[in-house]
Amino acid sequence: MTIVAVMCGIALIVVVLWEGFETIVLPRRVTRRFRMTRFFYRRTWLPWVTMVNACVPPRRRETWLSFFGPLSLILLLSIWAFGLIVGFALLHWGLGSAIVTHDGSSGLLVDLYLSGTTFFTLGLGDAIPRSTAARFLVVLESGMGFGFLALVIGYLPALNQSFASREVSISLLDARAGSPPTASEMLRRHGHERGMDALRQLLHEWENWSSEFLEGHLSYPVLAYFRSQHENQSWLGALTAILDTCALLMAGVDGACERQAELTFAMARHAVVDLSLVFRTRPQEPASPRLPPEKLEDLRALLAERGLKLRERDTVDRKLTELRWMYEPYVHALAAYFRVKVPPWIAAENQPDNWEVSVWDRRTVSRKVTEKAKGEHF
Repeated sequence: MTIVAVMCGIALIVVVLWEGFETIVLPRRVTRRFRMTRFFYRRTWLPWVTMVNACVPPRRRETWLSFFGPLSLILLLSIWAFGLIVGFALLHWGLGSAIVTHDGSSGLLVDLYLSGTTFFTLGLGDAIPRSTAARFLVVLESGMGFGFLALVIGYLPALNQSFASREVSISLLDARAGSPPTASEMLRRHGHERGMDALRQLLHEWENWSSEFLEGHLSYPVLAYFRSQHENQSWLGALTAILDTCALLMAGVDGACERQAELTFAMARHAVVDLSLVFRTRPQEPASPRLPPEKLEDLRALLAERGLKLRERDTVDRKLTELRWMYEPYVHALAAYFRVKVPPWIAAENQPDNWEVSVWDRRTVSRKVTEKAKGEHF
């Protein structure tokens, strides 16, 4: 029995340390089929979504979904710490519980207590190791406790920095592509003189952003659960709008920055596909097409108003369908998993940007509408 306890303790410690190494230290995607961290997130995210949908009013659900990322990270770190404590307690117990206490008690609970106080470096002195092996385990565990604390201290700022860098570019899309960002608004707002030069620069920036996003979210997948500040903004919605814009430019907008669109499209699709592999979201077709023929005609008319012309219909339709097939199934799968909305191709009419409204503006508009209704009634 003692041998089994020692083996279980060693295995638990090795598993936790390896998971921590892969999650925090290793800067690349892990292709191993089973990972404790991936299992943890898949078994906690879906129940959390179910709970939020069942218990939280619709207008508050986005806020509650945003709690999951930070809370899950705290819970995961706590599970790792508890696993190391239990692993060392099993080692102490398997080696004979060589511990001296003031009241003479011994057993697995005492070993667990010593392991906990050692890991968190409390140093209370009411449980003391009395053998060489026990002392070695105490020293080893206290060193791991310091190392665990150092990793956490270094890990959290890196996460916050990566999240802030991601959200800056997403927020900048507000005035450039609308809220939520759409391909129609991005092209319409760049239909002025020198607009194509500005759009080329924007796509170049998003090529770099997509690369940084991919590297950051492969190293720290938990960032994908961190949601944006506004309900109509998300990293997936921003990537989709960029992909839509690039696909439209590549399919046939005369006088457009086609080469830069190709480069940005390649990097953005790479990010979407790799994130789909990380979270094991199988590509799926949408329930209804995002850009039916009648919407494409509306898009033609909208772009023509700003001096942008699409090429021949058959050529554009065929090329655009091919390009959309390369990323839309992955986008819809990720959107279904993370419970975010995929932005439309064409923005809704009279849809204000996030920078144009505030809580006070909404209250003023609501009051004016109410007063107008009362006046009409009387």
